[in-house]
Amino acid sequence: MASDDGGLAGHRARLDAEMERRGAWPADSPWLREAFAAVPRDRFAPDRLWRWDGWAYLPLDRADDPDGWASELYVGVDASAVTQLTDGRPSSSLSAPSVVADMLDSLRVEPGHRVWDVGTGQGWTAALAAWRAGPGLVVTTEVDEHLAALARARLADAGLDVQAAAGDGTGGGVPGGGRVDRLHATYAVETVPWSWVEAVRPGGRIVCPWGRLGYVALTVADDGAAAHGWVHGLAQFMGDRHGPAQPSTGPAAYAQVRGDAEPEACRVLDRDPAGLADWHLRFALRVAVPDAVLFTDRGGERPAALVHDGDRSWAEIRPDATGGPLLSQGGPRRIGDELMAAWSQWEELGRPDLYDYGVTVAPDAQWAWQGDPDDGPRWPIGPLRPAAR
Repeated sequence: MASDDGGLAGHRARLDAEMERRGAWPADSPWLREAFAAVPRDRFAPDRLWRWDGWAYLPLDRADDPDGWASELYVGVDASAVTQLTDGRPSSSLSAPSVVADMLDSLRVEPGHRVWDVGTGQGWTAALAAWRAGPGLVVTTEVDEHLAALARARLADAGLDVQAAAGDGTGGGVPGGGRVDRLHATYAVETVPWSWVEAVRPGGRIVCPWGRLGYVALTVADDGAAAHGWVHGLAQFMGDRHGPAQPSTGPAAYAQVRGDAEPEACRVLDRDPAGLADWHLRFALRVAVPDAVLFTDRGGERPAALVHDGDRSWAEIRPDATGGPLLSQGGPRRIGDELMAAWSQWEELGRPDLYDYGVTVAPDAQWAWQGDPDDGPRWPIGPLRPAAR
């Protein structure tokens, strides 16, 4: 592997400086800055990345365009790099540097901890955890055997003693058996597998993407009978490959759900739909109506909010003839009304931000809560229905 193709040293330095300028280096985990320098993300990137041109993903090969490849890999602290496509859609990536740093800070890895990294991908997060924990203490599981083999080779090339196994991290156990001190997942789950709680010792931590918008840091109870913790960040992750297919966003997916159906109910709203740009509200709506896919369509003269459930129910909010917001909806359920009710509840709760929410996982149930895990309002968590195909 070339030592500095594409000016990698300069890209690394710019990433470090931008993380510093943004305050993205976690103050409580200064080791992360050292680890990013010792095992940089370019050592774990494949020779082909995929760049979105606004219409499709186009290949970007290191051999043909090393500068472009490096620029895509280091495009920004909040940008991921797509490393694999399946059926034309991203199926693996190197996560955004700021998100990787924040999640590993939330994990609270210490030297001597045994760590299970679920969803190896390219192997970079396992490498960072191993740099901190020490030799032979990190195990990582990847469902894609090809990716697992590539990550295994990269980890070895970096001189890191990490066990990289091919297998199902969602339904399986820790490679080699036993319990770990920390579990870090790199893909989103709608429900946290109870097997993950069982795999972590009492008092240990689980950091995983939950749902389609954020990630949580859970602590396993002293008796091992539950795990609970707060939402720690906002980001979007690829879903569990063995989980139900996630409803797609965008106008095409909305059109597929709605078809040529006319609205079955319409009413003028007494609130400004521009408020939906608030990501704290969007997170609250996701908690209350987890199967609602909400996005903004900017294709017309004025932006419109479109909603669907991936099945047959839909809603849209567009300006009416007088410029006021009109809610139109159809299908078996009134998903627009559900979102408006959840919006009202969020306001009644004092407009809490996303960090005021948490998740509790028990053997037979799990739920999201706001404010207090015992006495605050709560919403049940269950697997979403598979998206219509």
